[in-house]
Amino acid sequence: MKPFVAILAALLLVAAAPSPSLAAGKPAAHKMQHYKVVMQVSDADPVKWNLALNNAENVQQALGKGNVTIEIVAYGPGIGMLKSDSKVADRLAQALDNSVVLDACEVTMHKQKLEKSDMYGGVAFVPAGVVHIMQRQREGWQYIRP
Repeated sequence: MKPFVAILAALLLVAAAPSPSLAAGKPAAHKMQHYKVVMQVSDADPVKWNLALNNAENVQQALGKGNVTIEIVAYGPGIGMLKSDSKVADRLAQALDNSVVLDACEVTMHKQKLEKSDMYGGVAFVPAGVVHIMQRQREGWQYIRP
């Protein structure tokens, strides 16, 4: 029975020992989950747009830019902030540089008689903004409305 007790004691010592990463004061390495976020902006208010753009930036900083995909979908009155003469054009450029997808609703564009050439360079287009958000949620994307 002595060999059994020795093996059991050795196993208990190994189980009780801190992992090398914890011993170094670091959390154990694990694969980071990839997050997907879709944001809705349907207001023409630059304050709301800045809030959405700040949210996108903060999420990328918190999770790591490579660990999150972010889309901001504009429809209704919010579509004006994606026009080439947008009051938040500098922020749009920054978001696009950081791989945030800016989606313009083509239904809204049609109703407001806007052409793709009226929109800020780099903007993507979705057939229907609300439906696009619904599809993203069904695919497991996290929904945020700033």
